[in-house]
Amino acid sequence: MRANYRMQRLFVTADLAQGKPFDAEQSQAHYLLNVLRMTPGSELLVFNGRDGEWLAAIGETGKKKAQIVPTAQTRAQPKLPDLLYCFAPLKQGRLDYMVQKAVEMGAGILQPVITQHTQMSTVGVERLQANALEAAEQCGILAVPVVKEAIKLERLLWEWEPGRRLIFCDEGVATNNPLEILHGVEEPRLGLLVGPEGGFSEDERHQLRGLPYVTPIPLGPRILRADTAAVAALAVVQATIGDWR
Repeated sequence: MRANYRMQRLFVTADLAQGKPFDAEQSQAHYLLNVLRMTPGSELLVFNGRDGEWLAAIGETGKKKAQIVPTAQTRAQPKLPDLLYCFAPLKQGRLDYMVQKAVEMGAGILQPVITQHTQMSTVGVERLQANALEAAEQCGILAVPVVKEAIKLERLLWEWEPGRRLIFCDEGVATNNPLEILHGVEEPRLGLLVGPEGGFSEDERHQLRGLPYVTPIPLGPRILRADTAAVAALAVVQATIGDWR
């Protein structure tokens, strides 16, 4: 069943079952009652990343309280997409955008990676997770991606999972066309690595190109900002060897 984009959707942490009421978090209760002006009986959609999506109704309310009562499951819980998205953190506003778009484009795991040219020394995982949840709420996504703690590129490569192909965006590739390269990838399990502003260092590019599980791809003849490159790379990978086929 396709997602219903007309109804308000809300991510909750409670278990979801028919007729089993639970209290919304205080900030959510404020939003439902004072911003959306919902009243007892008003309907919305809720999901928790485990139990699928449910039609629910507002139950008992108080000054700072809103009870939510699931009434019927509208969509079953899908599997988490098996696309590992690795990215060098950017400045905050653009990082928020990049995380939201990665969720919309089907990333299942979000892995911040610290490279030699990364500008951000610390990464707020809670903020990234909040952006991922917001994108899931707005776009009808039920399998909420996992956001991991930032790690250095060397550790990412050292601990890389056998059998998973790592595609990385490399402006040094001789061709401008990524399609002919991607069509040669045979592994069904994929990872995508997008670098920071300024790209990867020569040492990093040499290291990546020397690994048997790594495939470098270009992103066309134009120079793209890192957040734009992230969206472009996700689109071309999903369209050629990902879950758009």
